[in-house]
Amino acid sequence: MEIREVFAQNLRAARQAKGLSQEELAHRAHIDRTYISSLERSVYNASIDVVDRLATVLGIEASDLLKRRPHR
Repeated sequence: MEIREVFAQNLRAARQAKGLSQEELAHRAHIDRTYISSLERSVYNASIDVVDRLATVLGIEASDLLKRRPHR
């Protein structure tokens, strides 16, 4: 799995775990909602600054959004 897909899955999981909609996450991170959607669908690569901003809003480390999970 490519790192962009890993990021997409981790972002969606972290957002849902916090009970945030894409719109609310976008608002809090000062990012367009359609960009959040595109990130979660692996359409775009996020800059390191965006990764950090999203992690801060989600209350996690930026590295958590890039961690590969063990295969099941």
